[in-house]
Amino acid sequence: QGILTLRPGPGGGILVSKPSVDMLAYSLSVYLRLNDVPFVEILRARMAIEPVLVRDAARYGSDEDFDEMEQSIDRLEKSGGDSDVVYKENRVFHNAIARAASNPVLELFWSTISILASGEGAGLKYTERNLTHIIGAHRRILEACRKRDSEAAHRLMVDHLGELDVLLRTRFKDRLEEPTRITRKESGKLS
Repeated sequence: QGILTLRPGPGGGILVSKPSVDMLAYSLSVYLRLNDVPFVEILRARMAIEPVLVRDAARYGSDEDFDEMEQSIDRLEKSGGDSDVVYKENRVFHNAIARAASNPVLELFWSTISILASGEGAGLKYTERNLTHIIGAHRRILEACRKRDSEAAHRLMVDHLGELDVLLRTRFKDRLEEPTRITRKESGKLS
């Protein structure tokens, strides 16, 4: 898995590397693929984890966390619909929520699920209308977090993910039951 490396020669030995989220996502994707777990189950896991994260982000997040979320929204607004920017800033926003929740275990689960649930590999493209909805949802979620209204943040995230669920079920319904795709060991997808 790349955690242990043998370095030969003088000064060599066994090197221990810190495992990355990419390595975990790769291992999980192989497990899910070999056990015929469909992609839709990854989305269900995301829908279970992320509302809990945002509830905790509203409780425990710092002003710096919320500023990072706001800067991401601002960049998203200026993206002009550029798919690469939209994917990146969507990840930045949701990763900021995970960090702000101050729960390293759930943050790790989120980071892993976010790699597996990314719409990039499935060819998901956002329309201008989708982007407007995303920006509005992100702003409302951020506002609830800044007000420390954890229940509103939770509800807003459930609504936001529900919109994504509808989008995926209408535009990609044929792919939802496909087996999970195996990710690359180093996806480079995390910001």
